[in-house]
Amino acid sequence: MSAPKRPKLADLACKYLKYLSLQKTSSDHTSKSYANDLGQFLEPFGVQKILYTSVTLGGSFQIQWVENLEGVSTEKIEDQVLQLIRASQSRWKDLAAASRGRKVACVRGFLKWLYQEKFATEDLSTRMTAPKVPARLPHFLSVDEALSLIRALPEGPQRALVLLLYGGGLRVSEAGLLKWKDLVADSRSLRIRGKGGKERLVALPASVWQALTSLERKGDFVFGEALSNRKAYEWVRQAGRTAQLLKPLHPHALRHSYATHLLTSGADLRVLQELLGHQSLAATQKYTHLSLDHLARAMEKHHPLSASKVKKGRDFD
Repeated sequence: MSAPKRPKLADLACKYLKYLSLQKTSSDHTSKSYANDLGQFLEPFGVQKILYTSVTLGGSFQIQWVENLEGVSTEKIEDQVLQLIRASQSRWKDLAAASRGRKVACVRGFLKWLYQEKFATEDLSTRMTAPKVPARLPHFLSVDEALSLIRALPEGPQRALVLLLYGGGLRVSEAGLLKWKDLVADSRSLRIRGKGGKERLVALPASVWQALTSLERKGDFVFGEALSNRKAYEWVRQAGRTAQLLKPLHPHALRHSYATHLLTSGADLRVLQELLGHQSLAATQKYTHLSLDHLARAMEKHHPLSASKVKKGRDFD
């Protein structure tokens, strides 16, 4: 008996996800999210789920689908895609703008790839519209809060993780996968392979380097084994509770704090772009949210009309 027929688009979706993992070196988190979003996009054609399993480089993708697919569409791929676009925009309309925007971005990438690889004769990515997501100021710590956090933590892996995120600006996945061979002793820096496979060197403050090199070496990874995002998030949340911070703490807040504190101390935006591993300057510019107090002090110090630069009693009428 022949294997049950399944939609060709589902196989192409797996091929696209494999391409992202191998060619674009997508992280496990990204691969899982994209597999989930594309599975939901293809749901009207019988796909129940696309599963991602991180086994080797590139991982693997398996399709769960309804095996009784006698009614699978035999229309052209372009016509099938248009049906799915209409269905997805109806099904996703009640999602939060950020969630809908992420799903649309994922599907657009897939549709562009279909066209580039000549599986489709038209680039249908332009047919999908994404909502405008309102800009939100990311949560970050004040300098006093950051220092209090570090003082509250005893020596050990948890403190080293917090210092890596705040003192080196690493992404949580980068910190969790850090290996001893990535430490460059001569320059007191880390060799980090970030998003898109882009490699960068991150210089560390002396205190961060000391905390890192003081850890017991139990294997290839700095934290003994690859530290999962979930476990890293729990360590950071617990650290915030230990320091009695008013707001729940998460790893990206420490990266935001790293970027914000460097900028307020006078760091150049392009230097920060390299330190954070951003491919475009636009991605770095979201970190330029400075506190009102800092802006007020800067204005008072530098503006020609500030009190410190204008003689008392001078008339500008």
